[in-house]
Amino acid sequence: MKVSKISDLIDWTREMHSQLAQSLSSGSLQHDKEMASMILSYLADHERSLAKVIDGFEHHADPKALNTWVYDYLEHKPLDLSRSCTAPFSKMTFDEICRTVFDVHNQAIDLYRELLGRADIPEARELLQSLLEIEEHETMRLAQQTNRIRDM
Repeated sequence: MKVSKISDLIDWTREMHSQLAQSLSSGSLQHDKEMASMILSYLADHERSLAKVIDGFEHHADPKALNTWVYDYLEHKPLDLSRSCTAPFSKMTFDEICRTVFDVHNQAIDLYRELLGRADIPEARELLQSLLEIEEHETMRLAQQTNRIRDM
């Protein structure tokens, strides 16, 4: 998907979280370790929920912000999932699963920070700030939850 406007970025981000959820869910069903299967299932549910939250931004955001062009701001592709997913989730250890999911979220955070620093209009800055805060908050929440599951 080509990202030209903030609305495209939101679509792309939602789709990325949905695809990640599908991969995690599939890995959960195939993993032979109970703990890894449990974290995969939890993370898949979390990614599906996050995709729905991101979808809500597009329905409620200011049209000026949604139609703001971002292609001039992007020095790279929005996210590189292949950088994060070097093996199927069904073959990863608990720590590799967590590291992979956090890498995806951190790439999204870095992208939103980069775009926020370049946004020209207040409506775009506000929307990008909200998207950034969601990604940061959810990444922190995931870190807490994965640590709790690891401690079980």
